[in-house]
Amino acid sequence: MTIAAATLAPLGEAATAFDSLRVRARGNDVLLIDRAGRFLLVNPQLAARYESGQLSASDEDFLAERGHFPRSELERLAGAYIRGRRQVVPGALDYLILVPTLRCNLACSYCQVSRAAIDARGHDWSSATLAGVEALVGGLTGPEVKIEFQGGEPTLRPDLIRAVIDAVPAEIQAQFIICTNLQTLNDEAMALFDRDDVQISTSLDGPLAVHSRQRQVDAGEAKGFHANLRTLLARYGPGKISALPTINPLSPPDPEQLIDSFAELGLDSIYLRPINYQGFARKRHPASRVNGDQWLAYHAAFVRRLIARNWIDRSRVLEESYFSLLLRRIFRPGEDRHVDLRNPNPIGRDYIVVDHDGCVYPTDEARMLTRAGIIDLSIGDIHAGWDTPERAALEAAATNDGDPACEACAYQPYCGRDIIDDIARYGRIDLPREETDFCRRHLYLFDLAFELIHSDDPAVQYSLRRWLGLAGETGALAAP
Repeated sequence: MTIAAATLAPLGEAATAFDSLRVRARGNDVLLIDRAGRFLLVNPQLAARYESGQLSASDEDFLAERGHFPRSELERLAGAYIRGRRQVVPGALDYLILVPTLRCNLACSYCQVSRAAIDARGHDWSSATLAGVEALVGGLTGPEVKIEFQGGEPTLRPDLIRAVIDAVPAEIQAQFIICTNLQTLNDEAMALFDRDDVQISTSLDGPLAVHSRQRQVDAGEAKGFHANLRTLLARYGPGKISALPTINPLSPPDPEQLIDSFAELGLDSIYLRPINYQGFARKRHPASRVNGDQWLAYHAAFVRRLIARNWIDRSRVLEESYFSLLLRRIFRPGEDRHVDLRNPNPIGRDYIVVDHDGCVYPTDEARMLTRAGIIDLSIGDIHAGWDTPERAALEAAATNDGDPACEACAYQPYCGRDIIDDIARYGRIDLPREETDFCRRHLYLFDLAFELIHSDDPAVQYSLRRWLGLAGETGALAAP
């Protein structure tokens, strides 16, 4: 029986008891999810009685026992509190992506930034821009900050990285991430990497041949990258280094080979990332505009393969990072720092991007669109600030509240709104949500998540519990 997702009408005096339960068919059963994100798997008959307003007393008792039919004001307030925790309230600025240079020593076909050549002029921070960034960082007021250096290749300007690090007030706990292709290691870069407050992020596209093909480098350059990565892993251990692959959905690597390429290096987290429809990739990989069924199937197969491996060898746990993020969104109200899945999605408040020319953007993808000449999505600059009409206009649309498709969707409490992705793919933000790549992809992934959540396979439950940081090997996962 298929029950269409719908916003369900209140049922008489019991209207406040149900926090607008919505339904989604799951095989032979139906998933009920309220606006707080609490979920329950029921049979189609009970779901049909709910939709028609014909719940029996035993139905009400059943739902009440599982938190979906509050019998007191305190229970109702508890549900409202959980729902409120899922709404994002931005705090002080505490996440910055900084682009000290757009120059790069590689020319990857899937480059999403439209990097500049290594000897190009006018693509590094000017002295005035550096001064503006130092003033911004020096004026931070929150207790902690994460600063990510992107590019281009940021290690081409270690002096600018050091200047930013030195500008952070001593009382603020800071973490720095340097995103680098690791093609070159020199003394200045190593001095930065040696700092306890610096993390390293790089790209590992799989086995040597795959990495070489993806990055459009010869075998020697690819071997150089692998040698540098191994050097850093030996020096620091895997806890300081993260790597992620960029996958061409039309010719993805074998999941087992990709997993092996990470596992043999001691890297346990793999963030599957399809080629992004940005920068040079828009021209060189036009098929990346839509992540079709082939990519979704690959992602699901990858997750299932990790589950099988984790159960066979329980000495270590491997994860696909984005899927683990979705699980945390389901089970942990308030887990909302991933900007693609925030609702509402604050623009230019707790998170900004400062480009090589001092322009400020709401996301890294927004600067990519501007760099590619598609549309200018800057919201201000480092000197004049970004409390601008452009910022306000983007923020007004950055929510899934009130959207007809989202209001009818069972997964709304866990999902977000990425208007930058819509602009990149379609040149508009008013396309019906169910027609967007963002919506199709997340419906598929949340369906997969709930299929696994309700699986009685101990191998599945083992990995899900580990990905959520829960004790015990098996056992049903409870709704928040």
